[in-house]
Amino acid sequence: MAPAADREGYWGSPTSTLEWCEENYAVSYYIAEFWNTVSNLIFILPPIYGAIQTYKDGLEKRYLAAYLCLTAVGMGSWCFHMTLKYEMQLLDELPMIYSCCVFVYCLYECFKYKNTVNYPLLFLLITYSFVVSIVYLNLKEPVFHQVMYGTLVSIIVLRSVYIVLWVYPWLRGLGYTSLTVFLMGFFLWNVDNIFCDKLRALREKMPPVVGAVTQFHAWWHILTGLGSYLHILLSLYTRTLFLKHRPKVKVRKQYFVSIGAPAAFECLVLGIYIGAN
Repeated sequence: MAPAADREGYWGSPTSTLEWCEENYAVSYYIAEFWNTVSNLIFILPPIYGAIQTYKDGLEKRYLAAYLCLTAVGMGSWCFHMTLKYEMQLLDELPMIYSCCVFVYCLYECFKYKNTVNYPLLFLLITYSFVVSIVYLNLKEPVFHQVMYGTLVSIIVLRSVYIVLWVYPWLRGLGYTSLTVFLMGFFLWNVDNIFCDKLRALREKMPPVVGAVTQFHAWWHILTGLGSYLHILLSLYTRTLFLKHRPKVKVRKQYFVSIGAPAAFECLVLGIYIGAN
């Protein structure tokens, strides 16, 4: 049964196995969770920009795939939160697994002189994606998906920490900024889940625009989208450094988030790309 604050909307009753703390159809009759939907723009626009620059610079196609996979996550999440339909939920959750597998492949292939295919690693990641997909489609248990996704994220974090501690220490600012932003999003995701009733009660007493700030699942999208985007930059930067291409950072627009790390000012959300000379 939907909470009292929820309303009926264009897409009908939810069929997804998950619903979040945002009140359904509170802002728009056509969008079930308005703020959780539009916050996915951070997953869509910056990665498209990164993919375009990666293609123009002739960089390795796996990084183009990484950007496009991140965009796919954002588009799937947009559809899920807009409709709260089970089929759209799968478009959100399964690409999270696939994109992380691409991130793992990119990160573990940074230190090769030639752009060859690591078939054993590729086979392992494809098998992992396939098994997780089949089990999840049959099990329909969100916790299973979260554990499998968390496993991949842990592998990415451990590899990233290794790179910034022992290989390229001057990338610590970028690496730690990416990790910090992602962890902040994870923290707010938990707050949204644990204190949902209190957050909903608080929103009833606040103006709609002010109440939107308490939509912490939307903040999870914004922060994890930014953290993932910065991670791709870290992976790409590591690769071009190893190839001695003397990577350069070009600033296009002044949109940045400072977390206190020196490299944060280089990591502009929409205004950074890494080229190779």
